Amino acid sequence: MAPKRTVDEEWRDVLIGDTGALKRVRWVMGHIPSEPRCKFCYAPFGRPGSAFLRFAGFGSSGVNRRLCRACMKSLHKKPGGAEVEISLLFADVRGSTTLAERMSAQAFSQLMARFYGTAAKVIDRRDGIVDKFVGDEVVALFIPGFAGSDHAADAVEAARELLRETGNDGDRPWIPIGAGVHTGVAYVGTVGEGDAQDFTALGDAVNTTARLASSAGTGEILVTSAAAAASALDTAGLETRTLSLRGRDETVETWVARA
Repeated sequence: MAPKRTVDEEWRDVLIGDTGALKRVRWVMGHIPSEPRCKFCYAPFGRPGSAFLRFAGFGSSGVNRRLCRACMKSLHKKPGGAEVEISLLFADVRGSTTLAERMSAQAFSQLMARFYGTAAKVIDRRDGIVDKFVGDEVVALFIPGFAGSDHAADAVEAARELLRETGNDGDRPWIPIGAGVHTGVAYVGTVGEGDAQDFTALGDAVNTTARLASSAGTGEILVTSAAAAASALDTAGLETRTLSLRGRDETVETWVARA
């Protein structure tokens, strides 16, 4: 008899997309309209599908709006995670303090809400997961089990689309942003205890991407050499930039991409 799999092993199968049970659930849910969907099980959040499934506990979760209540409940039953290679996208608003000073609090809130909504749509289209909105920053995870083996390319293209959608492909963006994209190993899973649990990613790869984004200028995407290689990024004509990131002894080699 085969030994019982550990929770971490089960998590790893889900995160890399190597689980038959989840594939079957996704196949069924995928035939029920409509978009957007839970990133785990593909349960539809839009009508008409959501009208049939919300009473069964598949409505959007209040903890993470890209995961359904049923999946969040399942995650809480089996807390844990695994170390897997993922791609990350961080996008920062440039000069947000100055922006806030030049407009009313309500107007600034509406501007940020527009930015968050635009980012969420772009990331969803590329099969990423919005991890969190933090102040003037958007954090997105591109996990193989959901985005596929081309998760790095999805992260780079999502960054480019976000720049275009916010007008950062020209001289007059409606909100100035810079972004960082990195591919590396992170711990992905549930973090926290009791009711204070969330699905997220932790580790050096996450910290590196956050610092990349803070170093990017308006309209820039700093792509690490690891992400560039994983995404098969065409680097011909791109500027290279070596960064000394706070908290790291080693420098980070990046390519400067744009929309």
